[in-house]
Amino acid sequence: MTATPTTPPPEGCIDTQVLDHVLLIGINRPAKRNGWTPSMFRQLAEAYTRLDDDPALRVGVLHAFGDHFTAGLDLPAVADYMKRGEKAVPLGLVEPHDFGLAGYRRRTKPMVVAVKGICFTVGIELMLGADIVVAADNCRFSQMEVQRGIMATGGATLRMAERAGLGNAMLHLLTADEFGSAEAYRLNFVQRVMPAGQELDEALRIAQRIAAQAPLAVVATRLNVLKAIEQGPLAAVEEFIPVQQRLAQSEDAAEGVRSFIEKRPARFSGK
Repeated sequence: MTATPTTPPPEGCIDTQVLDHVLLIGINRPAKRNGWTPSMFRQLAEAYTRLDDDPALRVGVLHAFGDHFTAGLDLPAVADYMKRGEKAVPLGLVEPHDFGLAGYRRRTKPMVVAVKGICFTVGIELMLGADIVVAADNCRFSQMEVQRGIMATGGATLRMAERAGLGNAMLHLLTADEFGSAEAYRLNFVQRVMPAGQELDEALRIAQRIAAQAPLAVVATRLNVLKAIEQGPLAAVEEFIPVQQRLAQSEDAAEGVRSFIEKRPARFSGK
């Protein structure tokens, strides 16, 4: 598919588009290789918050306009925030990196990401903070903060090791080297690699498949997986019976049984 961008201001913007139950979230500053500015971070958090708050929306798809996902931070634009120890995202919103910062909400609904071309620094951290990543086969990845005298603080130091192991994480975090889609796939940073130009279609196909499932069950399943990763298996197991009991009493669970008996696709309402 081809998403339709607006004409962005010089500092860039985040465009959104609704397709049935899917919220497309587009990074829109192609003239600067989608370099991130404070206003873009704020708008991204607003889009993620909209996804969580709108009951008609079930899945998000993060993508980018132009040839590249992002060249990373626009350092002159964000340097003062770093020096002051401030974030560009206002408190109370869903924080897109999703690692539980105090004062921010955590996303509950699934996020699929389509990456292409250059995907540096914050681009890697945003995709690792999502749930499923589809990469074009022309991607160039680099976590290059150490080249700029700073540290990756958007989750790479957490999630690279979690996905790929300590040695692989240190290799890419400490050398700031550049690697391609095949290496990202090997390290479990991405789940699918597609010919360039097909990555958004595949991401949307996956999102629509998720959106066709029972929304309450999708959210509960996602959160249980994250609890197991962050708090350990026993914490996740403790939720099995109470969460299943709550889900079993939902309208969607009743619809699941009816659709099974009637041998037809289920029509879930999220209730």
